Amino acid sequence: MTFYQTEIERIRKICYSNDSQIETVIATRNYIDNNYDKDLKLDFLSHIRFTSKYHLLRLFKRYYGQTPRQYLTDKRIEKSKENLINGMTVTETCFAVGFESLGSFSKLFKTKTGKSPSVFQKEQLSRSKLDLEF
Repeated sequence: MTFYQTEIERIRKICYSNDSQIETVIATRNYIDNNYDKDLKLDFLSHIRFTSKYHLLRLFKRYYGQTPRQYLTDKRIEKSKENLINGMTVTETCFAVGFESLGSFSKLFKTKTGKSPSVFQKEQLSRSKLDLEF
């Protein structure tokens, strides 16, 4: 390669780097991880990263394979499982992880896990009792 070709390649990597996109997506995911219990909308998430909501949606889907909303829902279900295992009531768990309605929480939890929150909690409690016996 000539000097000019090398310089053009170097400049192209700087100008068309994906670093800012990756930084935006990682920062958005970290924000969701730390604020999953709040009412997070795509407009708000794009506003804090100074980007278009449609662009953020495409980037997030490209890098994580799901939309920010789907990721938020999965995060809330994951945290609700932890809360239920730790003995928090279904109602407390529902509001602690950011859901506004007990009915929608229970329905979504059952859709994602195959069990209602109360059944999941009972199974986990019975498992922990069996573990203590052994």
